[in-house]
Amino acid sequence: MTLFDDEVRRIIRRNKLRGILAAQKLGLLEAAAAAYSDALAMDALDPDRSDVLGRIRKDFDAAGVVQSDEQILVVMNEFLLQAGDPQAMRSDGIDGAAVTIAKNLQRR
Repeated sequence: MTLFDDEVRRIIRRNKLRGILAAQKLGLLEAAAAAYSDALAMDALDPDRSDVLGRIRKDFDAAGVVQSDEQILVVMNEFLLQAGDPQAMRSDGIDGAAVTIAKNLQRR
């Protein structure tokens, strides 16, 4: 595995985790939430669709979710740090520490 592969995997994990939190804020449930987070995760592989911040910003604006770009980026950066730790990843691909971060951020 190359350094490039590791970085792509981290970005995919980050996007997946960010997608889960964004789906919650958008009020998406179960299958729709999973599809949304999977789509964000796979966008990392497509240069034409890799603007995760832009997509989340557009979706939040359309749904009336109030969150600044800075708040979205803070979460994305925290998830990227967590995604770089393969020991922290559970078999289902959801990082337990990232879920805790997401819960704490929701309380703000």
